[in-house]
Amino acid sequence: MMPNQMLGMLQQLKSNPLQFLMQRKFNLPQNISANDPQAILNHLVQSGQVSQQQINNAYQMMGQFRS
Repeated sequence: MMPNQMLGMLQQLKSNPLQFLMQRKFNLPQNISANDPQAILNHLVQSGQVSQQQINNAYQMMGQFRS
């Protein structure tokens, strides 16, 4: 994936996280708040849609972008 594509996806995720995730076939309850990323992550992990390791890897990658 090209850096420009990744930046575009990041912008989409920031602007509308629920729509971004639902377009990628993640199942989220309608009552979950788009303003609560921790609630979204908790639901994805608890429902088995994402592993804690995947979350950890994403945080690690974010740290590399900030450096």
